[in-house]
Amino acid sequence: MIQQSYSGAQPNAHQQRQLRVGELLRHALSDILLRGNLRDPDLAGHSITVSEVRVSRDLRTATAYVSLLGGGDMQRVMAGLDRAAPYLSRRVSRVVSVRNIPRFSFIEDPVFEKASRIENLLQRPRVKKDTTGIIVSDSADARKRSTQT
Repeated sequence: MIQQSYSGAQPNAHQQRQLRVGELLRHALSDILLRGNLRDPDLAGHSITVSEVRVSRDLRTATAYVSLLGGGDMQRVMAGLDRAAPYLSRRVSRVVSVRNIPRFSFIEDPVFEKASRIENLLQRPRVKKDTTGIIVSDSADARKRSTQT
């Protein structure tokens, strides 16, 4: 017997809504930060990228994963974002139509830093020596070449 929730929704409907709302919030935040109309001196002149927004199950809190393009003092930018969170929530509420705009918190996105570290490792002479001459191809090309011989 399949059990349905009281509202008749599918079991993962909450998760789908969280993802949809998170994506709407990410787009709205990205647009606001891209325009750069923020008066906080720690945010002015910085290119801030929002890579993901995760929304709590009750849609009351949202965690935005951000990174700083072009370098700069990430700690100061994070402090500026924390100070600007109420303002950003008000701005987002003008664009996104949800019952309650979540309270934002910001976390530095580690993905770009990890990618940069991997790139730096790959550029080391010892590693570069091991990777030269390696040809990466998809499996369809490899099968095609093996059947031709």
